[in-house]
Amino acid sequence: MPAFRTLARHVLAPIMLALFMAARGASPAMAQKGAAGPLDADINKRVDAVSAKVVSWRRDIHEHPELSGEEVRTSKLVADHLRALGMEVRTDVGGHGVVGILRGGKPGPVVALRADMDGLPVEEQVDLPFKSKVKGTYRGAPVGVMHACGHDNHVAILMGAAEVLSGMKDRLPGTVKFIFQPAEEGAPNGEGGAAPMLRDGAFENPKVDAVFGLHVFPGPLGAIITKPGPWLAAANSATIIVKGRQTHGAQPWGGVDPIVVGAQIVGALQTVVSRQIDITKVPAIVTIGAFQGGLRSNIIPDSAVMLLSIRTFDQEMRNDIFRKITSIATHTAMASGGSARVIIDSGYHVTKNDVDLTKKMWPTLQRAAGASGVIESGLVTGSEDFSFFQEKVPGVFIGLGVSPKGQDMSKVAANHSPLFFADEGALPNGIRAMVMLAVDYMSNPKPQP
Repeated sequence: MPAFRTLARHVLAPIMLALFMAARGASPAMAQKGAAGPLDADINKRVDAVSAKVVSWRRDIHEHPELSGEEVRTSKLVADHLRALGMEVRTDVGGHGVVGILRGGKPGPVVALRADMDGLPVEEQVDLPFKSKVKGTYRGAPVGVMHACGHDNHVAILMGAAEVLSGMKDRLPGTVKFIFQPAEEGAPNGEGGAAPMLRDGAFENPKVDAVFGLHVFPGPLGAIITKPGPWLAAANSATIIVKGRQTHGAQPWGGVDPIVVGAQIVGALQTVVSRQIDITKVPAIVTIGAFQGGLRSNIIPDSAVMLLSIRTFDQEMRNDIFRKITSIATHTAMASGGSARVIIDSGYHVTKNDVDLTKKMWPTLQRAAGASGVIESGLVTGSEDFSFFQEKVPGVFIGLGVSPKGQDMSKVAANHSPLFFADEGALPNGIRAMVMLAVDYMSNPKPQP
C-alpha cells in the first residue's frame, strides 16, 4: 500500500482515549460475567510460568524489527519455537508467514489465532535498553525501523499462547492454527499479508472454523476493548495525477499549472465529507497526505501528484466517495485546461466482528481481564487486514491496553509514533485472552448454519 497510508494507519490514540474516557464498562447486554472454565486454573498457572519468556521474546523482537515483507529473522524465531513445541509448521506462507498446527487430544473444531510480525519505517525515540537501532530502506530511502505499532507484542503473546496450549493439548477438544502474518502494514508492492496467506492455504488443511486476533493500543493497562459488528474502518489509498503543460515560471500563461489545479482539487475535496455525504449514518474521512510537484521555483511542471487516504464503514458510501473524488478531480482539472487521472486501490475492508461470536466470547474476555477490564468500543477509523480473515470465517478482533498505570492519557503517544511505548504488564492478559478464546471456542463452538 502507499507509504502515506502505511504511516497513518492505526494512529488510534486520540480515538481510543475518547472511547475509554466515555466508556462505563461493558454494555448491559454483555455485562454478565461468565463462570470460570474447567481449565482456567491450569491456564492461569501456565500463563504465569511463560510470562517471563514472553517478555524476553518481545524485547528481542523489538530490538530487531523488520519491515513489511522482510520478516526473515522474526519468522525463523517463530517457526523454531513452534517446532520445539512439537507442532506441524509451514513456512513461507504468503511471503514470510508461518502457520503452526496444534492438534488436540479430542476431536473438535479448528480455531485460528493470528499475530502480525512487521515493523514500520520509523526511527525509535524511546530510550529503552532494547531500543531498535535497525536501519533499512523503504521505497528507495534510508529509514530507521521500529515496532511502532506494537507487533512485537503480538508475536510474543501468540508465542506464549502456543506454549500454554501445547502444554495442555491432550485436553483440547479440537485443533489450533497459529497464524503469524507478514506485511500487515503493507509491503511496498501495495499488498498486505493476510490475502496472500489465504491464497497460500493458511485456512485450509485443516479448514478453519473461527479466527481471533489481538492488537495493542494506548489505553488502561491490560484492558480489553472490542465491539460486535463493524469496528475498524475500511481503508483505501487514492492517487490523483494532475497533468498540466510545462512552461517557464516567468510565463505562466504559456502552459497549464498543475500545482494550482491540484490546490483547487485539494480545496474541493474538503467538501466531500463536510457537504456531500450523510455522516449521521456512519463517519467517513478523506485525507490528502502528500502533494508533490515541481523541482525549481522558475519552472511550472508538467504534472503534480496527490496521495489520499479514504476511511469508510459502509460499502455504498465508500463507492459514492470514490465517485465524488473522481468527479471533482477530473472536472476541476478540465476546467483549467488540464486533466486528472484518479487511481484507487482495492484497500482493506471493514474489520467486522461477528456479532453472535463476539457476544458469545464476551464472558471469556471478562475471565481473562476481569469484568471491569472489558470495554465495548465505538467505531474506530484505523484499519486492519484482519478483515480478510473475517470474510472467510467468523472472527473477533480485540484491543489490549498497554499504557502504563498513572500515565496522563492525553499525552500518550499513538501507534506509529516514534515515541510509542507498550507496558509489558499487559502481556499476561493478552496471552490469557488468546488462550481462553481458543479453549472456550473449541469447547462450545458457534453452531453452524
